[in-house]
Amino acid sequence: MADKTLTCSDCGMEFAFTEREQAFYAEKGFSEPRRCPSCRASRKAARAGGDSAYSGGSYAGGYDSGYGGGGGYSAGGGGYGGRSSAPREMFTATCSSCGREARVPFRPTNGKPVYCSDCFRTQRGA
Repeated sequence: MADKTLTCSDCGMEFAFTEREQAFYAEKGFSEPRRCPSCRASRKAARAGGDSAYSGGSYAGGYDSGYGGGGGYSAGGGGYGGRSSAPREMFTATCSSCGREARVPFRPTNGKPVYCSDCFRTQRGA
């Protein structure tokens, strides 16, 4: 098994699905994640109202203690429920398609395309 690059169904960004994560998901009988760790955390916090049984990293702690790595889940030890309800930090980038300014909820990296919301919708075929 090798690391895979998956695309988030919510934000459209690529994220790594590591060998360790694949082994963990297979062991638990889970299907591949459809969302990046950031979008999964946001959805979980929204569903739980920010106060869930996973708060404080109990889910992430179980993952980390069983597999000994940071993975994408709790590299800082926070876990899913530990996020504040503060607005998401936004970054400015230039759209790879039309050249307009785009505001995105992730830090753009070199070599990865970034799209404004209009071009993103076009890219997804919506």
